[in-house]
Amino acid sequence: MRKEVIFSYETPFSGEHNIYGYIYGGGTEDKPNPRADKSAAIVGAMRGNEYQQLYICSLLSKKLAELEEDGDIVQGKSILIIPSVNYSALNAGHKFWLSDDSDINREFPGNPDGPATSRLAYSLLEMLKEYTYGIQLPSFYMQGKFIPHVRMMKTGHESTNLANLFGLPFVLMNDMRSFDEGTLNYNWQLAGTEAFSIYSGGTDRIEEKFADRAVYAILRFLSRMGIIKYNSMGGNISTTMDEEDMINIKSGDAGFFRDKVGVNTEVHRGEVLAEIVDPMDGHVKSQVFAPTDGIIFFAQDQPLVYENVVIYKMIRKLHK
Repeated sequence: MRKEVIFSYETPFSGEHNIYGYIYGGGTEDKPNPRADKSAAIVGAMRGNEYQQLYICSLLSKKLAELEEDGDIVQGKSILIIPSVNYSALNAGHKFWLSDDSDINREFPGNPDGPATSRLAYSLLEMLKEYTYGIQLPSFYMQGKFIPHVRMMKTGHESTNLANLFGLPFVLMNDMRSFDEGTLNYNWQLAGTEAFSIYSGGTDRIEEKFADRAVYAILRFLSRMGIIKYNSMGGNISTTMDEEDMINIKSGDAGFFRDKVGVNTEVHRGEVLAEIVDPMDGHVKSQVFAPTDGIIFFAQDQPLVYENVVIYKMIRKLHK
């Protein structure tokens, strides 16, 4: 393994900060292998609350170090892991960039003469676009738990066949939205890399079971692409679907959220999914019912909910 500086910047109070990448299969710091193929890059936490994403990178780094030690990274291949691109925010318990509250994952493709996050995005993409495959571990845009899955934007460059090789239950496709043009995944695809986003079932809490599943999915993909030697048995035959085909289930009232079902649970039409409880006197203000047969894909996990917000996402059951 060798460590490489991805981006360096000066802070007004702490001096120079470096963001590092860790390269496996590319030689050591003393003896780098410049001829190693840039096979796959994995990017972890981009925001300061993405503890699950950082944790997955730590597990993956440990496993790749073991594979490298055993000679199980294929000769001439290399894998880059960038565990965190915003560790100052992680250290401070802050979600976005400390100095200006900007979101790095809205700054791509970046500007080498712009503000710090734009320069960081530019430097990051310049390095990452040299890799054949790209795997990002972003956080879900809604607070809660969900089934681990691969997500891809419809850019015209996506490959669902390759996404299936992770062996996760679902590959979700979503239409482009205006703000997606500033994300890493979108710009990575446009730069010619086969890029995938792995959503691991958590963000600001470590979910051990989901983290392990994400690590195994990435190792399975790397094995199937001939980058590592690894027993890649197991996994799912992925179902590919559009996110817009999911059913959004909203709360009818505000109050305490008392959930009755978890994610990846099969439910039936009319089944009680949750109760909304009055926080003042404790009576049940309303119940939330399943509108049809299906599987709970996402469930919010906050103690309080507002009226008319999405509390569940559901995959409709097509066949009985």
